[in-house]
Amino acid sequence: MSQFAVSGRFQDRTGYRSFQKTIEAPNENVAREHTLSQLGSEHGLKRTQVEVEEVTAA
Repeated sequence: MSQFAVSGRFQDRTGYRSFQKTIEAPNENVAREHTLSQLGSEHGLKRTQVEVEEVTAA
C-alpha cells in the first residue's frame, strides 16, 4: 500500500478549517474515502461539508 497526503477544508461553526492527513491506501480514491470517513467520525460532519482539495502520493 502507498501513502497519500490528503488536504482540504471542512465547514465548522465559525467558518472553514483546513486539514491535512496522511493516509495509507491502495489508490487515491480509497484515500479520499478514508479521509471523508475519518473526518465525519471525528467531527460529526457530512460528506457535503468536506472539501478535498488535493490528494498526492507522499
